[in-house]
Amino acid sequence: MTPDHRLPIGTHVTLRTAHEEKPVGTAGIILRQPSGDGPSVYAVQFPDGAVLEVNRVHLAVRRSELEALPESDTDLWPYVQYRCVMGSRAFGLDTDASDTDLRGFFLPPARLHWGLADLPEQLERHAETTEEVSWEARKFVRLALKANPNVLECLYSPLPLTVTEQAQALLDIRGAFLSRLLYQTYNGYVQGQFRRLEQGRRAHGDIRPKHVMHLLRLLLSGIHALRTGEIMVNVGEHKGMLLAVKSGQMDWAEANRWRLELHAEFDRAFERTRLPERPDFETVEAWLIAARRAAVDGSG
Repeated sequence: MTPDHRLPIGTHVTLRTAHEEKPVGTAGIILRQPSGDGPSVYAVQFPDGAVLEVNRVHLAVRRSELEALPESDTDLWPYVQYRCVMGSRAFGLDTDASDTDLRGFFLPPARLHWGLADLPEQLERHAETTEEVSWEARKFVRLALKANPNVLECLYSPLPLTVTEQAQALLDIRGAFLSRLLYQTYNGYVQGQFRRLEQGRRAHGDIRPKHVMHLLRLLLSGIHALRTGEIMVNVGEHKGMLLAVKSGQMDWAEANRWRLELHAEFDRAFERTRLPERPDFETVEAWLIAARRAAVDGSG
């Protein structure tokens, strides 16, 4: 056994076979790895303090036992509560060749949460021209509370497709997610991405104009949110300039100048915004608890 494949010190193991006075299944911790390139013999410390030399073939990693716990094989797509169109079609930037991006959240029956099986926090499925992502309800609202742009925009999509009673109740309180935290999240993300784009441009001459366009759109959306308390999804009057960035008609230098102007505008909007310092956690939590209760009643 080469060093690259050795069990790290501190790994929790169990005995596959009886060893001296230790029965099968006795738990221990790797105290010392094999020395040199000799036999794969580990020093294993047991709960009673005993340290025994045990060959690797007689050891099982406890992690693998835990991985044997069941995972849910239930089809969770029927429990999607909210589904909307996002991406270029929602932004008003689509062309005939644009794919359709669907986003939303699902709320599993309570009985699935109460069982042993793990539930995914996110569902994904893809077709030839469609990509769909749905987050579990708790994950969805936690991301929105952190001012995640992708999730906040879902709540304000102009193209909803599925809206159940629980989803409508969430849309009715969507303003609770908006706070001054949005400034930090949006601004920081755009600055970081532009640094990476600049590095790529210098190294490879590649500026990824479509990505530049969406970063500028994000700044415009953030400015609008700080000023109005609403998330702007469809870009409206900015469509022409954004498509010029995407097509390459607006070069990198000009796009970067526009970006810096938008950052300055974002700063001014932040100074004057009426958004609260923090999102309304209490209102959102009340919705989540009510949704969980509804999942109990409808779980069968």
